Amino acid sequence: MLDVILILAGVLVILGTGVAFVVSTRRSRGIELEPPPADTADTMLAPPVPVEEAPVVDTPEAPVVDEAVVEDVVATPAPPAVDEALVEEIEEALAPVRPRFRDRLGKARSLLSDYVGAIRSKSKIDQETWDDLEEGLIRADVGVAATTSLIETLRARVDAEGVTDPEQLMQLLKAELKGQLSKGDRELSFEPGATNVWLVVGVNGAGKTTTIGKLAKRQIEAGRRVTMAAGDTFRAAAGEQLETWASRVGADLVRGADGADPASVIFDGIESAAAKGSDLVLADTAGRLHTKVNLMEELRKVRRVAERPPGKVTEVLLVIDAVTGQNGLAQAKQFAEAADVTGVVLTKLDGSAKGGIVFAIQSDLGIPVKLVGLGETADDLVEFDPDEFVEALFS
Repeated sequence: MLDVILILAGVLVILGTGVAFVVSTRRSRGIELEPPPADTADTMLAPPVPVEEAPVVDTPEAPVVDEAVVEDVVATPAPPAVDEALVEEIEEALAPVRPRFRDRLGKARSLLSDYVGAIRSKSKIDQETWDDLEEGLIRADVGVAATTSLIETLRARVDAEGVTDPEQLMQLLKAELKGQLSKGDRELSFEPGATNVWLVVGVNGAGKTTTIGKLAKRQIEAGRRVTMAAGDTFRAAAGEQLETWASRVGADLVRGADGADPASVIFDGIESAAAKGSDLVLADTAGRLHTKVNLMEELRKVRRVAERPPGKVTEVLLVIDAVTGQNGLAQAKQFAEAADVTGVVLTKLDGSAKGGIVFAIQSDLGIPVKLVGLGETADDLVEFDPDEFVEALFS
């Protein structure tokens, strides 16, 4: 029995020793209880370092972006570069077009064309050539006296220069006509700083009132302030017509009662213009038939009154209807004596075959044609150009 107990005790000792050996071996390997790295351990043991807090800065809130606006901006193409040349071309196209003499003098040119054609078709200059030229000029209303003087001058030049070609004769004719029409000052007289007065005279129906309206438009476009004086008080429609023009072009208007003294109305217009600072007074005058002595006396009175301060008469424009032909020359003589005419406005030149009246006025009276009417619109009243006029008649 004792033997069995000793055997069991020995077995237990052996088993305990084995178990202790296994446990000590696992601890030496450090699998379960491996210590942390040295620096980590140091950090864990060191006291915490205080951290300075960054100052708080107020940051503005970003604006809210409108995504639709962004899309529109991105989708909208950049405007094309401005073509300055194209802009200038368009402005020129929209500007009022000055009428060409060549386009508006068809009737006068047609009347002369048969005579000019007959002369150019000849192989030499003979008496028949001179007869055709003389007849054509007279029929164009150049006038007998002016035509005779012109033919004599041309004959002398042809002989002196040995001209034999009819075409050369026509060139000499045009040069002579241009030379005659170029005499005199064709500029409308204007004195800066003064209350300029332009008296407009002529018989009823010649286009005085309409001419004043067109003149006002031109002068206002040139930067001047204009006052109209309705001095034709014997024709009720004249005042109404001027009132319409004044409203259209932006001019001031002074009217009197029907039948009032024309000189008084015009002087009131001058005083009103001076008070308002107007540069120019366009004065309409009575236009009854020039054969009546009282009309001429009235014009003399108007001229005297208009010269009183603050007014200064710088132009007296005689309006003549080109269709009247030589009757216009008779009118010019009468008005020139009464009102000291400084220039002629020839209206309705586009509708007349009697353009030769221009030469008659220049030759007989020495009064320059300053303006001509080449149509019905306000822009058809233009400066008279002798060279362009002559070329339009013969070519």
